[in-house]
Amino acid sequence: MTVRTCAAVAAILVSAGCGASTTTESKPLPPVNAKASSMKAGFGSLERLAEAAKQEGELNVIALPRDWVNYGQIIDTFAEKYGVKVNELEPNASSQREIDAAGRLKPDVFDLTLDVAVANAATFAPYKVQGWQDLPDDVKAASGAWYAAYGSYMSIGYDPRTVPAPASFADLAKPGYMVALDGDPLRSMGAFEGVMAASLLHGVPRPQRGVELFHRLKREGRLTEPAKANVVVGWDHLNAARSAHDPEAWKVTIPKDAPLGAYHVLAISKHAPHPAAARLWQEFVLSDEGQNLLQKGFARPARGEAMLTRGTLDTHQAARLPAAPGPPILLTIPQTDAGKSYLKKEWTKSGG
Repeated sequence: MTVRTCAAVAAILVSAGCGASTTTESKPLPPVNAKASSMKAGFGSLERLAEAAKQEGELNVIALPRDWVNYGQIIDTFAEKYGVKVNELEPNASSQREIDAAGRLKPDVFDLTLDVAVANAATFAPYKVQGWQDLPDDVKAASGAWYAAYGSYMSIGYDPRTVPAPASFADLAKPGYMVALDGDPLRSMGAFEGVMAASLLHGVPRPQRGVELFHRLKREGRLTEPAKANVVVGWDHLNAARSAHDPEAWKVTIPKDAPLGAYHVLAISKHAPHPAAARLWQEFVLSDEGQNLLQKGFARPARGEAMLTRGTLDTHQAARLPAAPGPPILLTIPQTDAGKSYLKKEWTKSGG
């Protein structure tokens, strides 16, 4: 992706221009449009957006566990920085649950898996953050309805005291590995992606291959729950956080033959009760500060490449992320749908 600094420079100039005047009489500022599709169009500056959000006073977020990619610190920092109370709704909800509960709970913003975001794009309010140009084209809607905030690789976490480092998912079929997925792959996107990572053959998902591996583990009594496992297949930010807590007892690797990755994307509800606060939240999470806070939770910032070029990425924390074997393989929506369809039919067969 080509990184351009013009947008950042322009944003600084606009912001500076709104705060000073060379005349004794200032022209009246245009009225705020809290439902605008960009900060410049609706507010003119980040300061005016922040003031509009502060006047609303609250923000409703949903499905943001405080221990997931450092969201606890992100929420607290946002609330303190802008004087906005953050209401944390159903922290452990799935992406689909966010959508299903939106009419009743009225969240302002969503954090979603890509497939759910694409399927529900018509329910979102388009809004392009200041860092829009830094986001890869394949992980944002051209309309601004949704865009990636952070990504992860599917990984294998393991206890080095009891098993050797697995070089591939196929190694998990060897004796000694007690394996867990991060939930039920028919309900948990993390577990589903774990099966799909194990299914990759020359970069192409073969769902049958992944299901067969975990069926074999189940038949041999080696597919278990995380608390009893010496191997957990899950997102690298989760395994990396566990490793950081106790590096002697937990390591993490991303198999070279299966660099499956995925992004979580953000969106604003068309019916957001706090539209200015919702837009300020997007700006904060996609800002350099917000992206570095996500990386502190071992996620991979969507704007990371541009930030590295500009020297604003926390490179110390970046060096702590699990080594990636190469660019991620991202499942397409058809591949995801095909995988879900196959697992729905086959996962519970043969002892799976």
